[in-house]
Order: sequence, then C-alpha cells, then structure tokens
Amino acid sequence: MIRVKRIYDPHEPEDGPRYLVDRLWPRGVKKENLLLDGWLKDLAPSDDLRRWFGHDPAKWEEFRLRYEAELAGNSQNWHFLLDISRKQDITLLFSAHDIEHNNAVALRSYLEKKRDVVSSTVAINRQLIDR
Repeated sequence: MIRVKRIYDPHEPEDGPRYLVDRLWPRGVKKENLLLDGWLKDLAPSDDLRRWFGHDPAKWEEFRLRYEAELAGNSQNWHFLLDISRKQDITLLFSAHDIEHNNAVALRSYLEKKRDVVSSTVAINRQLIDR
C-alpha cells in the first residue's frame, strides 16, 4: 500500500518507509526532528509546474497530466519506490494544506497505475509460459 500524509502529521508504525516528495523543505520542520527515509525532491513537480498549479483545485486534472508526463521521463527516480511498495507499505509525505490535490496524491496514483500494469504484464507472461 502506498499511503500519503502531511509531513506535519505524527509518525505511525504502519507508515513503513517515509519519503518527502516536495521540492521545497516544509516550513517549520527541523530535519533532525523528522522520521524520514528520504527526501525525493527530484520526484517533485518542476518549479514551473508547481508555480503554474498553485494548489488550485480547478487545475488539478491538467496538473496530474503534466506531472505524469514529467514522471514518465524520470523513471530512474521513482522506480525504486515501485519496488519497495511491492514488498511493504510506504508513505509519501507532503506539506500542502490540501490533502486531496497535491503532488503526493498524484504520485501515488501514478505509481499504483504503473504497479498494476507491471502486475498485469507478469500475469499475462505467466499464462503464455504455462501454455
């Protein structure tokens, strides 16, 4: 399972590995006080996309499409998350106030789609081999 939660929310044992996926470090958070397995700023939306979106829910669908296009060209930076999420729960952390329209939610959706495609491909290949 891939969870998303605000970085300001408390750590929970079921979080699994926790990765901050914002390009900018969140305000008021000290690195030494945070349980974090990595800061994946290279997975965050580009500065131009982040500024264009501005957390405007009216731009959400277009933001997701543009962000997915950026992610498609950046597979070396997200593929390891896919591998980890197949073995254990992980948590993507974000600092935005909007818990439904942010890059962590979009990234989770993207990773889940990729994981489903890989799982389907593996199942099809097994069926072909078994014939």
